[in-house]
Amino acid sequence: MSAVILESVITCPACGACAAEQMPTDACQWFYECAACKTLLKPKAGDCCVFCSFGTVKCPPVQQEKICCGTR
Repeated sequence: MSAVILESVITCPACGACAAEQMPTDACQWFYECAACKTLLKPKAGDCCVFCSFGTVKCPPVQQEKICCGTR
């Protein structure tokens, strides 16, 4: 099994701004406020967190193929 990546770059769908963020390993992050335009991002349907929806890397539980917040 490969190492879990803990940093993901989130891209705001409203303005295109990007930010590198550390992902939590013990909880899903359901909300993220874009620093550039202040849009509040929420996960897309079927995704467990904002990293899975808008990040370059999926969250740690998904990387490890574990059930995360009731989704897979």
